[in-house]
Amino acid sequence: MLKTRVLLLLLALVFAPKPSFSRAPYALRISCGARNDVHSSPSNTLWYKDFAYTGGVPANATRPSFISPSLNTLRYFPLSEGPENCYNINRVPHGHYLVRIYFGLVAEPSFDNEPLFEVSVEGTLIYSLPSGWSNHDDERAFVEALIFLKDGTASLCFHSTGHGDPAILAIEILQIDNKAYYFGKGYGQGTILRTDRRLSCGSQNPKFGADYSADRWGGDRFWNSLPTFGQSSDRVMSTKNSIKHASQSPNFYPEALYQTALMSTDSQPDLEYTMEVEPTRNYSLWLHFAEIDPSVTGAGERVFDILINGDITFRDVDIANMTGGINSALVLNTTVAVSGRSLTITLHPTKGSHAIINAVELLELVLAESKTSPDEIRALQKLKGALGLPLRFGWNGDPCVPEQHPWSGVDCQYDRNISKHVIDGLDLDNQGLRGFLPNDISRLRHLQSINLSGNSISGVIPSSLGTITRLEILDLSFNFFNGSIPESIGQLTSLRILDVNGNSLSGRVPAALGGRLLHGASFNFTDNSGLCGIPGLPQCGPHLSTGAKIGIGLGACVAFLLIATCLACWWKRRQNILRAQRIAARDAPYAKARTHFNRDVQMARHHGHEHARTAAENGPSLLA
Repeated sequence: MLKTRVLLLLLALVFAPKPSFSRAPYALRISCGARNDVHSSPSNTLWYKDFAYTGGVPANATRPSFISPSLNTLRYFPLSEGPENCYNINRVPHGHYLVRIYFGLVAEPSFDNEPLFEVSVEGTLIYSLPSGWSNHDDERAFVEALIFLKDGTASLCFHSTGHGDPAILAIEILQIDNKAYYFGKGYGQGTILRTDRRLSCGSQNPKFGADYSADRWGGDRFWNSLPTFGQSSDRVMSTKNSIKHASQSPNFYPEALYQTALMSTDSQPDLEYTMEVEPTRNYSLWLHFAEIDPSVTGAGERVFDILINGDITFRDVDIANMTGGINSALVLNTTVAVSGRSLTITLHPTKGSHAIINAVELLELVLAESKTSPDEIRALQKLKGALGLPLRFGWNGDPCVPEQHPWSGVDCQYDRNISKHVIDGLDLDNQGLRGFLPNDISRLRHLQSINLSGNSISGVIPSSLGTITRLEILDLSFNFFNGSIPESIGQLTSLRILDVNGNSLSGRVPAALGGRLLHGASFNFTDNSGLCGIPGLPQCGPHLSTGAKIGIGLGACVAFLLIATCLACWWKRRQNILRAQRIAARDAPYAKARTHFNRDVQMARHHGHEHARTAAENGPSLLA
């Protein structure tokens, strides 16, 4: 089925004023693996250093094609760091972007010279590198996509396929006009345009938009040369005349693109070109024309039909008539559903003997995949850090898309109510995980199954698990969980299987779980020495409420403080007594001597008084 649409580009001269924008278009160019900003020749283009965007390993680079920018470093991603690795770029303004990723070769003989891997943008797989890509000087040296970025970030991911380590030379993110490549119904609504090829008819050398002095809002697009359209007799037309070009054109095509063309000849009036494509894909085909043949002076002198795979898609194309004159640009666009492996364009003259064409663009229409809920992605990243997930898991980018490359150990389902993927299962048993189970796991509110058995996870079971109302299976066996089973686990009415065997849990098992055993649930509490309270487990002792336990603890603390205070006072008093006794013992000899002296003095005084009194009573001495 063909869906046809005509886009006429006419009116103002190329020197007419360009559309006014409030700011310059956003442009970010990264030289992967570079430690400093660099400039590439011959255009002196600025490439920013590769810092804090991703993991991987920087290395010296070999350019696979002259099309690739002249940069000397790249970044490669060994499988030991996981099967998915991404560049995550923040603070990207909302808008329409041309995203281009250049591939490289590691300049070391021990490396596979041609890695094969897949590329996704914003969770949508857009390209698989074909074998032999590094041996061709064409668009296979890079992948390019046109995409609307709406959440302020850009995620570019590289998925290993087991054939070498992905190696990235450079990345470009260039903002373009919001109406660039408008193809009608469905534009910008979950659709990505991947560039398959761009061909400048009659040109001898490939060129980038910068070489054409293209408008920046059109992006720095690459145009490969097409010196012949399929027949050696094709005639190359060129002109130095100015081309009338619509200044309001949504695609901002450079004027020089229309100054060369291929024209059929008398011996071969039809122009025919066949391109190899992927089967069962939809393509957006853009055909560019300008009447630059000096032998045509007005309308009606050259008319032709355009056939796609044998079916007439555009009938009676008269460039001069449709643009209003010669040297004026015309762009025709159609969407083609391809069933085989080839797409053939035929220009068949119906008036005049020759057909003419200036350029061809073929872009694949890729249906964008619905991304995972951002809140659940953040919860998984918290879980990754808390459990110390090994590097080999990767867990980069989006956990659910591309569907060909989901995260290991994560099960997804599409939620039609929110038009996003959600996480409904974690299967991480026997993976050598350590750390603890964070409360953020409750943000994975769509989980139906959790299996973390056979690891070395420690800490308590978070009570927030009880808020995951859809949880049916919870296997935490053979870990190092301690503490008690939270009461909130008993509120999980959908829980069918609970296995906490081989941990260090203690305390009363929620009574609600015991009642669930009567309804076919399967619970395993063995090898936990302290669990009690339901049939099959020991009876629990007197049960104290949390408040009572806190009260007892506070009382014990107060009693301990009182005892400590009393002991301190007793010890202090005893020290004072002992000190007094030591002082008394040291001063005892001096006290005894003073006592004897005082007694002798007193006795001497008493004897004197007695002698005086006797002499007085007896009268004067005869001798005297």
